[in-house]
Amino acid sequence: MNNRRVVITGLGVVAPNASGVNAFEQALREGKSGIRFFEGHKDLNMKCQIGGQPILTREYLEQYLPEFYIEKLRNHGVIYGCLAGLEAWEDAGLPISSEKRDKKTSMVFGSGALGMDEMVGWMINTIDEGDNRKLGSRVIPQSMNSGAAAYLNQILGLGYVQSNSSACITGSESILMGYRQVMSGQVERALCGSTEGVGHYIWASFDAMRVLVSDSNEEPEAGSRPMSATSRGFVPGGGSGALVLETLESAQARGAKIYAEILGGAQNCGGLRNGGTMTAPNSEALVECIEDAVSDAGITPESIDLISGHLTSTRADPLEISNWSKALNLQGDEMPLINTPKSMIGHCIGGAGSIESVACILQLYKGFVHRNLNVNEDSIHPAIKSILPLEKIPTQTIEKNISTIIKANFGFGDMNCCLVFQKFEA
Repeated sequence: MNNRRVVITGLGVVAPNASGVNAFEQALREGKSGIRFFEGHKDLNMKCQIGGQPILTREYLEQYLPEFYIEKLRNHGVIYGCLAGLEAWEDAGLPISSEKRDKKTSMVFGSGALGMDEMVGWMINTIDEGDNRKLGSRVIPQSMNSGAAAYLNQILGLGYVQSNSSACITGSESILMGYRQVMSGQVERALCGSTEGVGHYIWASFDAMRVLVSDSNEEPEAGSRPMSATSRGFVPGGGSGALVLETLESAQARGAKIYAEILGGAQNCGGLRNGGTMTAPNSEALVECIEDAVSDAGITPESIDLISGHLTSTRADPLEISNWSKALNLQGDEMPLINTPKSMIGHCIGGAGSIESVACILQLYKGFVHRNLNVNEDSIHPAIKSILPLEKIPTQTIEKNISTIIKANFGFGDMNCCLVFQKFEA
């Protein structure tokens, strides 16, 4: 059976401003920032000394992870991915068998740069000191790009596992891949998500590219300013998001809670041509990706209530808004509302798309539109003002029933991915 309806029955999230779905929803509603100052980054002469790092209590770790994982795993990205994935699995009401593998469920769980975590320094120092035997047998599995999926699946025992890595579209790409597997009949359900660790090795590498904000070390919560004329670069972050996708028939048969429905999506690459580079988009391809997602979902642009943008708080934000307007063929009052959690959590790189998708689903399911921090009428970039009136960029959380959200991420390597989520109607 092909072209089956695909719904979302489980959510999990570990984010800089909150961990756990309920706490994350509350943080979104309140506009709570998870961005803070890191003294160690100042000592390392990094220009950007702020970032978004999830704060995990021992109690929260013990709620989901075996003691072995808590005591022995060093890679933040692996830990975040396991926490988010297990929360989503539990939220969906799915069982865990220690004996049989689940052949009807797939996992697509990726990362951006899983190996560039705080554990890297420990590994290098240990090897350089001639003590490589102290590394043990867990270093390689934690450093593999598939490490988060492997450790997560050690608990779940799913029969089909993929680990994708496509820079900043990794999270949205994993959801699109899982959606297609379920929709086509390849599997009954899919656990989809992505993760990114934290630490000065990966953040210093971005710092060297001069793409991080460097003017907010004294005021961390003001550092991420999407759509602002004063944007000076993105704030690095880490974390993980996870979604359980399932056929409508399967969800209804077991009486599962249904958060929302995925209508479709699209992915492409600008080919690093026509203005596209390793770090800049080919606008023609980006527009095409959005258009293809709208077409695949079978909706009209006018039916979209909310755009969940990539919007990294860089000079690319005005271009992104322009491309949204072109792709949807809408402008001014015709445009949907637009927001991004990045103003609260920074840019979580490979984890961004999945965390932001959890935010989308919560807004659909609970009927609200979260605010954009650090935005007001005076600060919005002039090029964006010419396309979007202020009321389309919420500066306070709005209680509002919304039906359709379009969500996109764009990544290094001229990569684009776009998803369409809709409020579930039986």
